[in-house]
Amino acid sequence: MIYSYTQISQYLACPRRYRHRYLDGWQEKDTRAAMLFGRAFERALAAFFLRQDAAAALFQEWKLYQDQKLEYSHGDTWDRMLEQGIQLLDRFCQEDRVRIRQARRNLQIKFVRPLSGQNEFVAYIDAIGRLNCRDCLLEWKTTSARYPTEPDGLLALDPQLVCYSWISGISEVAQVAFVRKRLVEIQYLRTTITDEQRREFGQLVEVTTRQIESAQFLPHSGIRFPQNPCSSCPYIGLCLGSHELVEAALIRQQGAESLDWLDELHY
Repeated sequence: MIYSYTQISQYLACPRRYRHRYLDGWQEKDTRAAMLFGRAFERALAAFFLRQDAAAALFQEWKLYQDQKLEYSHGDTWDRMLEQGIQLLDRFCQEDRVRIRQARRNLQIKFVRPLSGQNEFVAYIDAIGRLNCRDCLLEWKTTSARYPTEPDGLLALDPQLVCYSWISGISEVAQVAFVRKRLVEIQYLRTTITDEQRREFGQLVEVTTRQIESAQFLPHSGIRFPQNPCSSCPYIGLCLGSHELVEAALIRQQGAESLDWLDELHY
């Protein structure tokens, strides 16, 4: 079986949510504007490093969603997000702090690591290049608010960066956050992942995959106000048995009905 960071993080957040998504075949509908814009912006960044017209690439990718009914937040609109994206690309070019040699090889790099049994762990890393003239692994993020930088060393606790460092063996990692706000900003955040962190993440992966393979999918209920992650989970309709909520948020992959036998193991 092939595992990824998203799968591991989904299981750790709530095993039942993992089952809904990866075994029962339910997927969240692509209606969040911020998520879709992030994908379009990453393709524009790729165009930039490939010496193509990044602004045109962003427009073409984002135009695919212009007439779709999306969920916007923070006063966003399709036009406003496009404008912010172009401003961010211009600023990124002007600041010229990130370099990637042989872009076709060093963008969206696939790493595969064997696990116990016949299992594999797969990750796609945004880029390997240089930030401020220093080699590092690079991850792009688009956000509507600045990422916190305090306390010192906070970035080293980011589990996705730890995962990427573990699978690539690269200790120097950086996160480039493209902040969409009234005055756009780019944060260049850098940290070092230790050998101990990589070793511990590898242990976490092995333990988690064993739990998944033993069909342990007990729910982690999150309803405890004011922090209630269940209320924002796209799979809450399945847990509540609400057909209306399921129809609003989810679609099911073709053929997933063949896994309905799993219900007999848990109910």
